[in-house]
Amino acid sequence: MPTNPNEQSKNPDLRLINKALAMICGKWRLYIILLLGEQTLRYTQLSELLPGISEKVLAGELKALVALGVMKRKAYAEMPPRVEYKLSKKGRLALPILNQLQEVGQLFN
Repeated sequence: MPTNPNEQSKNPDLRLINKALAMICGKWRLYIILLLGEQTLRYTQLSELLPGISEKVLAGELKALVALGVMKRKAYAEMPPRVEYKLSKKGRLALPILNQLQEVGQLFN
């Protein structure tokens, strides 16, 4: 067990790392977060921007990201129904780090 406070800060907190990974795990979550960025998008817009994702998977990923507090969902009482998604404060704070993950991926491209 480290006695020096500087040594302790170098040890990773696996609990916190697992929480961060839970946010971006899944084939589509990172894409969804990066697509939203600072904008608000409707469900149909997200579906069009993510070719290859099924309606069921998109709905599940959006529901999970809202439950994790990464995104906010706003439903309007209109006909036809309209639902918009945007990043929460937590999601916007994580955005620069997630963009850096994309840059790391480019290093290995």
